[in-house]
Amino acid sequence: MVKENSNQERVTLLVVTGTAFLVPFIGSAINLALPLLGEEYNSSALLLGWVVTAYLLATAALLLPFGRLADIIGRRKVFLTGLGFFTLVSLLCSLATSTEMLVALRLLQGIAAAMIFSTSTAILTSVYPPARMGKALGMTVASTYTGLSLGPVLGGWMNHNWGWRSLFYFIVVISLAVTISTAVWLKGEWRGAEGERYDLTGALLYVVGLTAFLYGVSSLSSSTWAWYATALGVVCLGFFVWFELGQEHPLIRMKLFVENIPFAFSNLAAMINYSATFGLGFLLSIYLQVIMGYSSQTAGMILLSQPLMMALLSPLAGSLSDRIEPYKVATTGMLLTAVGMFVFLFLNQQTSMYLVIPNLALIGLGFALFSSPNTNAVMSSVPPRLYGIASSTLGTMRNVGQAVSMAIVTLIMAAYLGRAQLSQVAPEVLMSTVHTAFLIFFILCCLGVVSSAARGRKNDAEPQKSAA
Repeated sequence: MVKENSNQERVTLLVVTGTAFLVPFIGSAINLALPLLGEEYNSSALLLGWVVTAYLLATAALLLPFGRLADIIGRRKVFLTGLGFFTLVSLLCSLATSTEMLVALRLLQGIAAAMIFSTSTAILTSVYPPARMGKALGMTVASTYTGLSLGPVLGGWMNHNWGWRSLFYFIVVISLAVTISTAVWLKGEWRGAEGERYDLTGALLYVVGLTAFLYGVSSLSSSTWAWYATALGVVCLGFFVWFELGQEHPLIRMKLFVENIPFAFSNLAAMINYSATFGLGFLLSIYLQVIMGYSSQTAGMILLSQPLMMALLSPLAGSLSDRIEPYKVATTGMLLTAVGMFVFLFLNQQTSMYLVIPNLALIGLGFALFSSPNTNAVMSSVPPRLYGIASSTLGTMRNVGQAVSMAIVTLIMAAYLGRAQLSQVAPEVLMSTVHTAFLIFFILCCLGVVSSAARGRKNDAEPQKSAA
């Protein structure tokens, strides 16, 4: 029995770390491929932005509904279905014959990713005993940062030598291997809410509301219908909150945000952090390749400094938050990120890479100091029986923040560039676009510092943990 459990743990760790690598790798690598993709299909900067945004929008909107569905019908079932779908769509992405087709396929890829990442961590925590869970989660985080670190380097090299399609070929091989491993070796099924009713009305309100809102905000400068979509999103999300408060088995426990201040502000800080930082890779990819004239391979080496700092220092930051109040460490990290964004306000065509690389490392340090301690603060603010809900809520905040970040970038590009191709835009106009985005990101970072500091100490959450 012990040997069987040990094998189950190893297989689970293998498939979860494999999936933890996939998304950050393709997310950081695809940014470097966009200029080349734009040249091949004569695509506008606005349309290229949707290659990233479509994926994030689908993932953000469906992560929570799929997580709740998996708790009821089975996490392995949803996880395996998502893996198979992700593999198929990734193959189709490599065969795309236009940017518009790739955007549509990336939307489907985001749906598959939502099925995977709403269940992977829950499966891992279901298999591993508490005594070994921390180590397993640490290896998953290490795999995530490995994907982030290899994305700019390996992705930039593959894109430079073999073209953007090679990125998806690479992803197909890994996801196919993980899918087969899951189907053959990962046995058993796990449910956290078997027999409970699925909140279909709440799920529909959430998906429609969040999708309409994020799409509307992204398109305010390019479509007259965007205002109506934004308004529809706000109304649906408002009804969603009201509806969830009265449900016996809600999609998300809204009362946690009202009654648990540390939980609410920690999640808010996470969403703001990702809103202020995720678009950085996209902006700097354009800056380095289109404005400065570097190859995708060289640009990838320059961008490596940020995720490398995150990979090296995140474990240390997590341990630090066990000894020092998590909000202090996380707030310091957010402050360093704000300083980095402020420095990037002064980017120009004469800026030395000896300034860009250390500043990226500073932002990476800030993110490392923020991420693990903030997760610690979220999980410390609720009792163990709510760990699953807290984890999925934090994941949703992360994906919504990433989608908001790209929505901001898309909105700014639409205002400055319209539907012009990148190669046709004057460098001065592109620099204005980059500066405006960094100004907004800097302001968001300042708000994030306030939100992170407002959550209070870990001990302040104790009375609310018992109440929750």
